[in-house]
Amino acid sequence: MEQTRAEPSIRAAVRPAPRVPEQAAAGVAVRGEHVHSEPPAPGARLPQRHSVRAQVLDALRAALVSGELTPGEVYSAPALASLFGVSPTPVREAMQQLASEGAVETIPNRGFRVAEHSPRDLAELAEVRALLEVPAVLRLARTVQPERWDELRPAAEATLEAAARGDRAAYAEADRGFHRAVLELTGNRQLVAVVEDVNVRAQRYAVRAAPRPGVTDLLAEASDHLALLDALAARDLASVETLTRSHYGSG
Repeated sequence: MEQTRAEPSIRAAVRPAPRVPEQAAAGVAVRGEHVHSEPPAPGARLPQRHSVRAQVLDALRAALVSGELTPGEVYSAPALASLFGVSPTPVREAMQQLASEGAVETIPNRGFRVAEHSPRDLAELAEVRALLEVPAVLRLARTVQPERWDELRPAAEATLEAAARGDRAAYAEADRGFHRAVLELTGNRQLVAVVEDVNVRAQRYAVRAAPRPGVTDLLAEASDHLALLDALAARDLASVETLTRSHYGSG
């Protein structure tokens, strides 16, 4: 079933786009407005159009994680553009990026269908995450000075705060931030990028493939982050491995 407009709940879940004058200054075509090609005044600060696309992309990703964009439903770029107050172009560009990530499928002349995923998909991603992160985190437990882990406590506490609010989109972002901060200590940028991509996919797949987590579930998962930091600081390798594996359901 095609969605001719975005649901009101999505409106509350995503960040609003910049005001029209800012978009026009960035060269973004807004509905009913002509964009001039005159050169900017010397010294003028020009926001880049891709920043609007990035904002839309972030909003769409949050809506996918929160379940506000429903798996199996088709959404048109003009309808979403109307919601964000931008032209359809940055929405289409953002949707094409999501299509390349497997989050949506392009439906010619209709829009984009939110991809559906099975429990098997989620289990396979959990296995991949464990294969990537467990050895890396164990190596960090052996080599990183214990006091360094205290620097990551604010990131872990951010996941607890989002969990306590029951804000799944904010929790997903904070969770990725925590795991990214841990893996950045490896100094391996490629590992960080690959794991980030896998984590984003896993969070989206979980919207349909797994039961919707409640506040209690989120708090339990978030508490693992603080327990992991304690184990890392103590160089308790057995607890580090157990906590990391169980975090992905592969323990």
